[in-house]
Amino acid sequence: MALGNSSACSCPFLGLLSFFFLFFLLSNHYHATATSNLVRRGMVRKPRRDIPMFREAPEFRNGESCKRDRIHISMTLDSNYLRGTMAAVLSILQHSSCPENIEFHFLWARFNLQVFLSIRSTFPDLKFKVYRFESNRVRGKISKSIRQALDQPLNYARIYLSGIIPGYVKRVIYLDSDIVVVNDIAKLWEVDLQGKVLAAPEYCHANFTDYFTDLFWNDPELSRTFEGRKPCYFNTGVMVMDVEKWREGKYTEKVEGWMAVQKQKRIYRLGSLPPFLLVLSGELKSVDHKWNQHGLGGDNVQGKCRSLHPGPISLLHWSGKGKPWLRLDSRRPCSVDYLWATYDLYRHTTHPLEDY
Repeated sequence: MALGNSSACSCPFLGLLSFFFLFFLLSNHYHATATSNLVRRGMVRKPRRDIPMFREAPEFRNGESCKRDRIHISMTLDSNYLRGTMAAVLSILQHSSCPENIEFHFLWARFNLQVFLSIRSTFPDLKFKVYRFESNRVRGKISKSIRQALDQPLNYARIYLSGIIPGYVKRVIYLDSDIVVVNDIAKLWEVDLQGKVLAAPEYCHANFTDYFTDLFWNDPELSRTFEGRKPCYFNTGVMVMDVEKWREGKYTEKVEGWMAVQKQKRIYRLGSLPPFLLVLSGELKSVDHKWNQHGLGGDNVQGKCRSLHPGPISLLHWSGKGKPWLRLDSRRPCSVDYLWATYDLYRHTTHPLEDY
């Protein structure tokens, strides 16, 4: 049968193909509820070859002592980082005492049915919502940094989180996609913000001046930005946010204000991190360092291997250039990448660890 000649066959198969083609065209007007209904009815296509296939995760259930309090977690969603997102979600559920209480809020820049179906098939019982982040909100505000990955619009979505997620979410944990959690996420969720808008691990031993250019420090007005506060570095890949305080304090506008300054004169080198530091460094609630063992991806230029810092660990973070799934697949892993591999749900024909 030649599918190219539609007049040669009146079989219902071609009508079915036409239906799916129409469905694909309408998918750009995606609505989460409608898509969920299609999934439940069995209208599920196999993911394209450029989207990884994943094994179905184990089912995780609440213990008898669990209440109904929800824990809200937000992450960005991108096909390039989907493998990392899957590992992160698995690690969170696996170590949670009340996994059914966790609700995920994913932000993506464009509709991708295959990504949605991958999550649904891998975690059939996962409570999650997906929201569109309009990239045009930041395209004219982004300044070129030292690494192209840091300049992607979705990397700035966390700035606009409070205006995207529903009003019933009063507090949210924001996590990057290159993390795994090895402790109960409820312990981070329950941190006392003490009236602050944000909580995150702080690193006061880092050379804070390195995050800004000489132009910033030599400008009399700009250099007074941190007067009256003790500024310390913090990583925006792990944050607990009081969503209402963020909205009320207009922190999105404050961060955008510094991005506008950066467009006029180059006052920092990295992407979305420095404007956060300018607004919130020295003004947030400090959290134990065990909640962000960051830098495991190496530096932002060469991505060289790094070792774990001494002390307890609750969250491992492959911030930096090197990502564990890429290094494992290239047969050049760092030792810390094997810790990530235990949460990898990628459907290998042979697992790369078998080669070592």
